[in-house]
Amino acid sequence: MKQLLGGMMLLVLVASPVAAQDTLSVSPVVTLAEALERSARLDPDYVGALGTVESAEWGRRAARLAFILPSVSVGVDMTKYSSGFFNLGTGELQSTSVTARADARYELFSLRKLAELSRAGAALDAANADETRARFAAALLTEQEYYAVLAGHELLASAEQQVRRAEEGLKVARARVASGAVVQSDSLQLLLDLTRARVELLRQRAALEVAQLNLGRRVGSDRPVDAAPIDTAPPPALPIDDAAAVSLALEQGPDYRVARADERAADAVLRAQRSDYFPTVNLSGAHQRFDSKFFPSARAVSSVTLGFSWPLWSSGQREVAVAEARTRSNVARAIRADLERGARADITEALAAYRTARASVDLSQTALVVAQENYRVQQSRYRAGAATILDLRDAQVDLAQAEADLVQARYGTRLALAGLEAMLGRRLFSDDSE
Repeated sequence: MKQLLGGMMLLVLVASPVAAQDTLSVSPVVTLAEALERSARLDPDYVGALGTVESAEWGRRAARLAFILPSVSVGVDMTKYSSGFFNLGTGELQSTSVTARADARYELFSLRKLAELSRAGAALDAANADETRARFAAALLTEQEYYAVLAGHELLASAEQQVRRAEEGLKVARARVASGAVVQSDSLQLLLDLTRARVELLRQRAALEVAQLNLGRRVGSDRPVDAAPIDTAPPPALPIDDAAAVSLALEQGPDYRVARADERAADAVLRAQRSDYFPTVNLSGAHQRFDSKFFPSARAVSSVTLGFSWPLWSSGQREVAVAEARTRSNVARAIRADLERGARADITEALAAYRTARASVDLSQTALVVAQENYRVQQSRYRAGAATILDLRDAQVDLAQAEADLVQARYGTRLALAGLEAMLGRRLFSDDSE
């Protein structure tokens, strides 16, 4: 038994310098506000949402300009023939012909222009709402990685404390075994606990390094990035009640704004398809020049045309387009109505998640105080011979679990708040992360 104990002690002592190494590579540090700003510029979904906003802005601008400016096109053609022919510009037989033209076309009356303006406005609203949703989604992912780094630091510190407690317990057990107060199995039990604690320390160190790499990826670095510490004060109560939160979500929540805008856009598309049943009135003008060389000037012809068009039958294609647009409009309306019906349940769930996480922080703090006192008592009792090794081990396990639970509860509360804010489309508290 002594040889076995000596061998295990040697193994732990050999492994101790490796486990005790707590020199993580020095990494650049970012604040939460910096991480949110940098990650938003790099998140593919958010970059795509910004591009959609720009396209939608140009779409609405084009729909507005259609009421003011005509469509204009210019062009020049030069043709070389194998034999001469009568050139309208020069009035001679020539083998080269150059034609320059400028055309302008304006719709004097068209219901499609009105429908397109409405659709473009709804598309811009949807793009802006989707940009907000993508921004909060990117922020939520960044906060997850940021808090994972902070939690990793605290869990690493807890693992180090667990190793120190196991080492102290092993020293006491060895002294009591040497005095004959307890059997050698006490030392073996605590030696096993020390080994497990050092393995957990290695695991937490690796987890922290992975979290730093993930945070670096979010902020545009291929190296580990560390997170600046944040305020660990107890999370505050929400500044709004349930009814106000539901109203706020319905008013400016990104998901609900997108659904309403999609419905308006679908209705506008349906009106645009129905506008094909009505006639259109167009005013067009053209100016042409003919010659045998570039910059033709031999002859110029101008024309103005007032056109009236009324498509009566297109082999059913117009009716098919209207039916498809009506279906999309009905689907968009159903999606919007379903989201609004479920708003109260979704927001209530998010509110309950934050309040539950907030309450768990207080409970976890109380549990940690109890676990610390219980460990102190059991350690004193074991030293005095009034407690068994099992009592001491249970107290160590409970203390390590209480420390981990407090870390998870504290950062879980922040993540619950970030999820709620993503649903509401706004920050509920003013801080540097805005």
